[in-house]
This record gives sequence, C-alpha cells and structure tokens, in this order.
Amino acid sequence: MKLVYFLLFTLYCLISYAQPNCDAFTYYGDTLKYKACKKAEEIKGHYQFSKRYQEILDESIAIDSTFAYAYREKSTAYLKSGDFITWKQLIDKAVEHNFKENLGYRGWCRYQFFKDYKGAIEDIEELENKVKFDIGTSANGDYHLNIAKALCYKAIGQKEKAIEIINKQLNSEDHFLGLYDYLHLGVLYFEQNEFEKAIEAFNKQTEDNELAENQFYLALTYKALKMPADYKTHLNEAKTLYLDERKMFDPYTNPMDKIYFEDIEAELKEIANKN
Repeated sequence: MKLVYFLLFTLYCLISYAQPNCDAFTYYGDTLKYKACKKAEEIKGHYQFSKRYQEILDESIAIDSTFAYAYREKSTAYLKSGDFITWKQLIDKAVEHNFKENLGYRGWCRYQFFKDYKGAIEDIEELENKVKFDIGTSANGDYHLNIAKALCYKAIGQKEKAIEIINKQLNSEDHFLGLYDYLHLGVLYFEQNEFEKAIEAFNKQTEDNELAENQFYLALTYKALKMPADYKTHLNEAKTLYLDERKMFDPYTNPMDKIYFEDIEAELKEIANKN
C-alpha cells in the first residue's frame, strides 16, 4: 500500500511542476506568455546542464520577463550543481512572478538543501496565509509541506510546536500520509520522554511503512523504559530491515532522523558487552 502512496505522491509532484499548458495562456488572452511558453517547450531533449538548455530559457524570458516557469527551470540546474547564489536569484524571480507554484518549493529547498529552517518556515507560512487551497507536498513528494514545517520547528528547538503541527496535519480530513510522518512524530515524543506516545506513533508507522529507523527508535524507547528484551528484539529487527534496504532514502540529502548501520551495531555491541 505504501508503494502505491509513494507513486501517487511522485505523480502529484510531476503534475504540479510540469511544463505549463501553453494553450491556457491563449484562453486568458495572454499571447506574450503563450509565446514564452512555446519557446520554453524547446528545452525538451536538451540536457539540463547544457548551454542550449539555458539559452532557450533565456530566450523565453526575453519574450516575457514575468514567465515564472522559465526562471524556475533555469534555477534547478544551478541548485543541482551547487551554485546556490544563482539558484536563489532565479527562484526568487519565479516566486515574484508566480508565488502560488513556487513559494512552497523554495521553502522546501531551503529546508532540504540549506538547513535554512527559519527561511523555510517563513516561506511555507507565507504560502499558507496567501492561499485558500491545500499548500501541497514537498518537491520530492515525501512530505506535506506542513510536516516539513514541523521538522523545521524541531530543528530550531521548538519540539512541542513541531508535535502540535504534525498532529494537526495528521488529523486533517484531507491529509495524504507521507512516507515518514509517524516516524518523525514518534522520535519527537521519544526526545520529549513521552514514551507511550512514542510507541503508539512508531506502531502506526509500522502499519503503513516499516523502516529500519522506526524499529531503531522503538528499540531506544524500550531501552529508556528499561525493557531489555524488547530493546534487543527491535534492534535486531532494525538490523534486518536495514540490510534489506528498507530505510530512509533521498538521492540528494540525508533525511532528518535517518540512521546508519553503525548506529545499530553500536547498540548491539553495548548489549553484548553487558552480557
């Protein structure tokens, strides 16, 4: 079931950030944007880092300097290549000309790539205040943007606020469950020494998308509760899941609350030394 959720999330993101329908601009009588859009379509088949790819988008912007899609597409190559200054200049232009489609994206990138937690919070909350529709998911589809906002609050030390935001989002009628929502909630409760609530959250994560991280933090919770048998059992389950590649993953960055095999081995070694 979780694989289906993941594919739907991915499809959502592809639809959300795809090339605009150029004909829609003619419907609204915006012939300039129609021409800019048609020019931008020519990037198809060109490598994102190629000179021609960027030139086509420059030509699109020359036709209509307010065509946000072209700025955003240009910015992506700079983000991936590590030229964050140029990326910021370009994505700011995209936000200026179309905040509805780009403000949340900029906020997510500030969280994921730059650890600019306060900046990410500002972007996501500004989007919430400006629109009346659901603000959507992160660019990779792993999170609703409100969950990402909660992780930002956690990162700046406001864990109670993070818990409040996650619970509110999880309880909303139209929430589309992300890959790691209950895992993060469980870790937050664990870090606040609310162990029973942590266990409840980890069990919900197990039902939806079992992960090595989930079992690892569940093990640490039982360790804190001085329940050594359960502690060891869940550590071994974490090890099995990790070796089976059932763990948190992102191709660009390490997600919050991610663990490594060495973390599991260190806990198992501690058990062995005590025995």
